[in-house]
Amino acid sequence: MSSTISLVIGAVGLLAAVFALIVVLRRPPGRDQPAVSAAPAAETARAEVAAETSAAAQRTLEEASQEADQVRARAETDAAAIVREAGLAAGQAAQASRDADERLQVARAEARELRIDLERRETRLAERESRLDAEAGKLEERSAALDQIRGDLETRRAELDRLDEERRQVLEQAAGLTADQAKAELVAGIQNQAKREAVLLVRDTENAARRDGEERARRIVTLAIQRVASEQTSESVVSVLHLPGDEMKGRIIGREGRNIRAFESVTGVNLIIDDTPEAVLLSCFDPVRREVGRLTLERLVLDGRIHPQRIEEAYERSKGEVEQLCVRAGEDAMVELSITDLHPELVTLLGRLRYRTSYGQNVLRHLVESAHIAGMMASELGMDPALLKRCTVLHDVGKALTHEVEGSHALIGAEIARRYGEPVDVVHAFVAHQKEVEVRTVEAVLTQAADAISGGRPGARRESLEAYVKRLERLEQIATAQPGVEKVFAMQAGREIRVMVKPERVDDIQAQVIARDVAKQVEEELTYPGQIRVTVVRESRATEFAR
Repeated sequence: MSSTISLVIGAVGLLAAVFALIVVLRRPPGRDQPAVSAAPAAETARAEVAAETSAAAQRTLEEASQEADQVRARAETDAAAIVREAGLAAGQAAQASRDADERLQVARAEARELRIDLERRETRLAERESRLDAEAGKLEERSAALDQIRGDLETRRAELDRLDEERRQVLEQAAGLTADQAKAELVAGIQNQAKREAVLLVRDTENAARRDGEERARRIVTLAIQRVASEQTSESVVSVLHLPGDEMKGRIIGREGRNIRAFESVTGVNLIIDDTPEAVLLSCFDPVRREVGRLTLERLVLDGRIHPQRIEEAYERSKGEVEQLCVRAGEDAMVELSITDLHPELVTLLGRLRYRTSYGQNVLRHLVESAHIAGMMASELGMDPALLKRCTVLHDVGKALTHEVEGSHALIGAEIARRYGEPVDVVHAFVAHQKEVEVRTVEAVLTQAADAISGGRPGARRESLEAYVKRLERLEQIATAQPGVEKVFAMQAGREIRVMVKPERVDDIQAQVIARDVAKQVEEELTYPGQIRVTVVRESRATEFAR
């Protein structure tokens, strides 16, 4: 727009300059110039200037017309845009006006609602204030009534105190006791009654707990015994080797007995050759050494060549084979019990118990059986079966070294277990099973129970008839020697002694003393599996005649 205006102004200035030139040229010549000679030249110049001016003016007019047309078109376009913008602005203004009207109406409606709600609340507050005023009046009336009642109660209390004092004085005069003395007697009577009831309750509770505990213990032990079945073995201190013929006995003896002397010297086993046809006996207190000697002699008999050098070779081979058998037996026992982290030396010692027996019961099988029983009882009691199996399977491990180390097999086993890193609870459990130390843990009690169950169940152990009869006779003799004893009965295959005493000579305290003395003397003098119960019976009879 500004450029167009500049062009118009330039064109107007050019036209003004042309008109000024024309005026100058039309002015008459001066007096000092020759008129005749200058007229043709002036006319010529005037004509040229007029032509140029006309052409320039024509071009300027054309350019101005074009510029004016362009300016007019742009002005029309700008005017249309302005008109459109003005229309939009007018529409927006109208819309804004309408929005303002709507908002004003909404605000007025909200103001009306708020005014109505405020009036409603003011009405409610007025009603509530009126109710509170009424309730306050009622409360004041009630307070006055309560004060009146309180005064009446105080009067009545004073009257009751006076009557109670008069009644107490009358009672004291009638009973000959003061109120404090009567209260003390009443309290003492109540205390005695409460103590009696407490004693009865405690006794009933103890009896119920004992009955339930014994019943549960019997159930657990019976279940453990029923779930265990093991093979039976016979106790023996000799091994029998059958020979292919009696002529083999001479070869075993050798020239002047050199072979038999070499055999006994190398193996440490006594070889007994008697009149038994086609058989020799091997005797040794160490079952492992006896087994090594049996295998050695068996190899020699099969080979046929028997001389001192051959005996030494066969002994070394048999010793290695027995050691492997011991290790294999211990590993099989651990696999059966699912114990995987036992020290290899302990496994080997347990395997050596394969050749050891106690009262006819194989010690290794006894340990495995006891471990199973302990694991079952632990499961029933909610304890760790693996820990109880570990405690029980090691409780007789010291028997593998009783021929080599002095002392109780429980203490020997404890020393070995400590050396190979067994936990303190495990060591204590199998040390306490022989009462070497005081029992402090439940695991020790279950180890004792499992050992007793495995060794005391029917058919587990045996003894000769002669030893059995002698043991029963000695039990009766020990009990009969006590003062005041009338009769003695050995019952349950010698596992219980019933002692009948004379009631006029033995009282209840003396009966306890007799039971303890008999049990102590039996422990000191006799050797027996399991335990023996001593029961002293004192019967008192009162007889009267009705006439």
